[in-house]
Amino acid sequence: MGLTEQAVEALRTVPFPGLGRDIVALGYVKDIQERDGRAVVSIEMSTKLPEAADRIRQAAGDALDRAGVPHELEIQVRSPAAEAPAPEAPQPQPQPTPALLQDVPVKIAVASGKGGVGKSTVAVNLALAFARQGGKVGLLDCDVYGPSVPLMMGMESERPEVRDGKLVPLSRYDVRTISIGYLIDRETPVIWRGPMAGKALDQLMGEVDWTGVEMLILDLPPGTGDIQITLAQKISLSGAVVVTTPQDVALIDAAKGVSMFHKVDVSVLGIVENMSAFACPHCGETTEIFRSGGGRREAERLGIPLLGSIPIDPRIPVGGDTGVPIVVQDPDSAPGRAFLDAARAIRERIR
Repeated sequence: MGLTEQAVEALRTVPFPGLGRDIVALGYVKDIQERDGRAVVSIEMSTKLPEAADRIRQAAGDALDRAGVPHELEIQVRSPAAEAPAPEAPQPQPQPTPALLQDVPVKIAVASGKGGVGKSTVAVNLALAFARQGGKVGLLDCDVYGPSVPLMMGMESERPEVRDGKLVPLSRYDVRTISIGYLIDRETPVIWRGPMAGKALDQLMGEVDWTGVEMLILDLPPGTGDIQITLAQKISLSGAVVVTTPQDVALIDAAKGVSMFHKVDVSVLGIVENMSAFACPHCGETTEIFRSGGGRREAERLGIPLLGSIPIDPRIPVGGDTGVPIVVQDPDSAPGRAFLDAARAIRERIR
C-alpha cells in the first residue's frame, strides 16, 4: 500500500465533530500528494464552528501518526454562507424577517430527535438551574402542538397580560415563561398546518416582552422538522442541547438532531442523557432500567461533550405533574445536582 493510500485509510478514522461521518466520506480531504517521503494532505471544510479546524488538525495528525505516515497538513476553512447547499441535503432558505430575540444575549435550544425522552423536563429544570445560579432566565415553550411548560411550572390556569402591545411573560421560581398553553384551554387541540404553527411561534418570539432576560431557554418540539429548521434560521442561537435516553433507538434519533443543527450552522453544546440508571432510595442499589452510558458513548462518537446524566427518580415526573420541578423541590438530590452540574457545563461552553 502506497503512502497516499495509507493516509486515506488513516483519515477515514477521523470523524467531523457532530456529524458522525469521517472527513474522507464528507469530501473534506481534497488532495494528497507525496513529497520528499511525506504525505501532504489538503483538507478543506465548510463550518462556522471556530474550534472545528483545530480539532480536525489534531485528530488527523494523531491518526496519521498512529498509521506511521509522515505527513504535512494544510487546512482551509470556508464560511458556509459562500457555498450552495450540498445537493444531497438541500436546506430551506430563510425568509426575510426582522431579527427575532436580538435583545436576548444568550439563546439555547433544547431539542430531541424523538419524543418521549423527557426533553421538556430537561428544559424546565435547566432553566431553573440557571436561575438558581444567578441568571436572569426566560423559558420559551416552542411546542405549539403539545405545550408542557404551563403544567410543569404550575401555572396552567394563569394568563399573561398584554402591555404596550406585547405579552408579558409569567414568572415563577425566578424564571419568566411564555407558552401557547397559556393562551388556550388545556383540552383545546391545536389543529394547525405548518405555516400557522410557524406564525404562532414567530409571535411567541417577537411579540413578547423579554426585557431584562439574559438567557432564554427554548424548549423545541421533538424531531427535526420544519419548525426546528425555521427557528434555527430566524434567530441567532448561542447553541443547542440535545436530549436522549440511553436506548439505541433514542440515540439514533439524537444523532440526527445533532446533524440537523450542524447543517443549519448551530453549535451543539452537548448531549444530556435523561433517564439514566435508577438508584434505589432504600438499599442504594443501582439498576439500569433503560441501560446506561449510551449518551456518553454517543457523545464521544459524535465528538461533542456529555453535559450530564440525569438519573431516574420518581420525584422528577411527580414534580413535573404538580408544578414543583425537582430542581425546586430538592436541589440537593441526585437528579437536582445533575441538572445543576449540566447547567454549569453549558455555561462553560457558551463563554
